[in-house]
Formats: sequence, structure tokens, C-alpha cells
Amino acid sequence: MNVPLLDLNAQYEPIIDEIKIEIEKLYSSHHYILGPIVRDFEHEIEKYLDVKHAIGCASGTDAILLSLMAIMILNNSNLEAFADKKKINSVSQAKNQAEIITTPMSFFATASTIVRSGAKPVFVDIDEKTFNIDPELIEEAITENTIAIMPVHLFGQSADMDRILEIAKKYGLYVIEDNAQGIGAKYNNKYAGTIGDIGTLSFFPSKNLGAMGDAGMCLTNNDDIANIIKQLRVHGENPKYFHKYIGLNSRLDSIQAAVLKVKLKYLESWSEARRENAKYYYELLSDISEIELPYVSSFNKHIYNQFTILTKQRDELMIHLNKNYIGCAVYYPLPLHLQECFAYLGGKIGDCPVCEDICKQVLSIPIYSELDIKQIEYIAKKIKKFFKHD
Repeated sequence: MNVPLLDLNAQYEPIIDEIKIEIEKLYSSHHYILGPIVRDFEHEIEKYLDVKHAIGCASGTDAILLSLMAIMILNNSNLEAFADKKKINSVSQAKNQAEIITTPMSFFATASTIVRSGAKPVFVDIDEKTFNIDPELIEEAITENTIAIMPVHLFGQSADMDRILEIAKKYGLYVIEDNAQGIGAKYNNKYAGTIGDIGTLSFFPSKNLGAMGDAGMCLTNNDDIANIIKQLRVHGENPKYFHKYIGLNSRLDSIQAAVLKVKLKYLESWSEARRENAKYYYELLSDISEIELPYVSSFNKHIYNQFTILTKQRDELMIHLNKNYIGCAVYYPLPLHLQECFAYLGGKIGDCPVCEDICKQVLSIPIYSELDIKQIEYIAKKIKKFFKHD
């Protein structure tokens, strides 16, 4: 049996005719850039997530960057005061000293966008159960340069947003939720990505709601933030050819919006199927002491963008699964604070010991909604055989 980590053929086959119809409509309308289909999709996301503003952009990476650029603009008066206090010559120099607190366990874009915005990432270790940022370690990382906290809802499970918002309010900080992996996840019955000042989504093809290419989105209930991001995604212009800000060319492609609009109708059922698959894994693998199954906090509704287990025999198990044609992957093999490109920040082994240890043990196995029972049983059987539990 061959079980890939993700099977897009199985996902698209039942709905491809619907997608073709929506795309063909664009051929006659020729509204290729921020046309009606983009606005329709944005409105449907607003309704689905119960958020005031959903703003499409070119990728999940750009969504984070646009969000950071927006808070830099809103924080401009604070930067001016900081520059004056520190006797720095310009706001630009002050911005380069701004700090964003985030997690070392995430996709590279979480940290790279902070640097691209002109700020400095400050990495805080993770919770050993959820792998999300440990809120109890955030306060000690706050300095007079800190302007925001950026939690990541890793693998489709929300970070502890109440505690994070409490800290942010205490110190007057923005909260940007990197929700690239968590569309549809809930925290205390609120949708992840709609709880802080800004939330970001990625529609990369492998995500639970994936496009046929790159696409992303910013979410906010703040009118001022929404207006700034809408302006920033079109080179910072408003009105046309007049530029208050230096923005990006980062617009959600109409063809991708057409694909996503169709797929959004199926997202809840796909998420529920992932939860059912996870439930079956728990039943089949719970007696294997050598592995640790994903932990789900009581306040969370998990959407399982990944089903990630822990084992000290990770590399050997991965080889075994590959030999048996079972897709698997490591998210992530090296923490962000130890990446070579961030060496200038002075990060070293031991700074985030929980993350460093977990990165040596994580292994994600297939969880996509189209998995059938026989495939799940096959995967479980091979894992049990490896650990001699068959």
C-alpha cells in the first residue's frame, strides 16, 4: 500500500468540475486583479470566521509582512518618542531596534518577515505539550523595544490566547496571530486568527484550505488596520498613483480566489474528517509507550493541519515508514533561533531547550481528510511493527 503524506488528487477529484466553472467565469469577465471574485471570497471568509475584515494577499508570508508593516505604521508615534528618548536620529533607526516576540518552532516565514519589516525577532521557548509558545516565558522577554507578540497556532491548535492577550494589554503590545496552519481551529469558541489585533492565513496548496498556488490573507476587527493593509497590498497607493506608504505588490489572484471560494464550502467537513482520523490514530496507537501522541488543550478545537507524534527513535521510524511507502515529514528539524541566517542575533544551543529537544523527536504522519480506515490501519500496523508491538 502507498499512503502519501497528502493526497491532493483525492481532494480535488470530487470538486474539480465546480472549480472549472468558477475559473471559466473569469475568462469572460477578465477581472484578474482584485476583481469581484476576490471580494466575494473575502466576504465569505468574514462570514465564516465572524471577523470584520478579511483582506486577501499573495501569500501567507506576505500576510505576516503586511501585518507587521501595518503595526509599524500605527506604532510610528511611539517610535518617534523612543527615538527621542534614545537620542536616535531617525524613526527608521528606532524601527530597526523594535522587537517582536515569537516562537522558535515554526515555518521560516514567521521570523524572516520580522527581519524584513525592519524589526528583530525575539524567540521564546515553547510549551512541551502543545509545541506553541509558552506564555509564561513571554513577560521576561519583554523590553522597552518590544512592540508586539506573534504566537503561531502550530499544526492547527491555538496558542493560549487569553494569557497572551493579558500580557499584551499589560505592556501595550500588539498581537499578531500567525494562523497559517489553523483556519477553522477554535480557542474557547472563537476562531483562531480573529482574537488578536491581526491574524494571518496561508492558502499554500498543502494547507487545510489550499489554493492551486500561493495565496494568503490578513484578518482584523480593527478598521484602521484593515485600511492600512488594503493600501499596503497595492504598493501603498490611495488614491491611484498617490503613495502615503511604501507598500508591496501583494494581491490575491482572482483564479486562486475562485478555487478557494469553492473549497471553502467543504472546509468544515474536511476538518471534521481530520479529527475523526486523529481519533482513530489515538485508538490504534495509544498503547505504544515509545511514542507520544498529539496533546489537545481543553480550550481548543484542533483542525490537525498535521498529526505530529514524538519519539526518540524519530529518524529510524521515518526510514521504516518510507520503506513501507508511508509519507511522513519533520516539522521542524532545526529551531529558528539556531538557523544560520539568524546567527547575528546571538542565538545558541540551550536558549530554547524544550524546542531544541522536541525538534529532534517530531514526526508528522498522514492525516488528510480523504484517508480511509484501511490506510490508517496500515500506518498504525507499520508503526507498531517498528516498535515490536505487533
